[in-house]
Amino acid sequence: MNTTTLQIGDPAATRARAAATGLWLFMGVVSTLFALFLVAYAMRMDAADWSPIAMPPQLWLSSALLLAGGLLLQRSARAAHAFQHTRARRLLLAGGVAAMAFLGSQLWAWQSLLDARVALAGNPAASFFYVLTALHGLHVIGGLVAWSATVQSAVAPPAEPRRLALHITLCARYWHFLFAVWVVLFAALGWLTPDVVRFICGDA
Repeated sequence: MNTTTLQIGDPAATRARAAATGLWLFMGVVSTLFALFLVAYAMRMDAADWSPIAMPPQLWLSSALLLAGGLLLQRSARAAHAFQHTRARRLLLAGGVAAMAFLGSQLWAWQSLLDARVALAGNPAASFFYVLTALHGLHVIGGLVAWSATVQSAVAPPAEPRRLALHITLCARYWHFLFAVWVVLFAALGWLTPDVVRFICGDA
């Protein structure tokens, strides 16, 4: 039996359930927020002033970096549950670096659009691109805040290794969520068209 298993009635188990429930609720709220933005995006794109923009190739790199960050954090959580503290710490740091690189890649994508004279104002498609990617980036930054707190507790051998394992597990779960949201955004921004929207709504 894994020694990190939390037993019913254990205070650590209570904290774990509360933290996990809080994260699920938060992800539910964030999912609703992005869903509303995507509905507005789909409704707006049928207007006469809508002009699609080409997706910067840097977004493929961004996708790979965010996926890598989530996988690294997942492996870190497994190592922490197995009390492999040094391995867990290395993987935890690598996952955060991948997330920071994701943000850098997003800024690079923005710069490439600005160099191509695709500005925030003037074209609703460009406006939605900047707003949606910025909103997602803010949630990545928020995840990095939680990640940095977890790193601080992982620098030295923790007094409560189960708590560290829990924190890393929640970080990994949030990173998987961020990647799922990103995939939906990338697909909508790159391939959603008015014809597809009309087909989905049954107006085709």
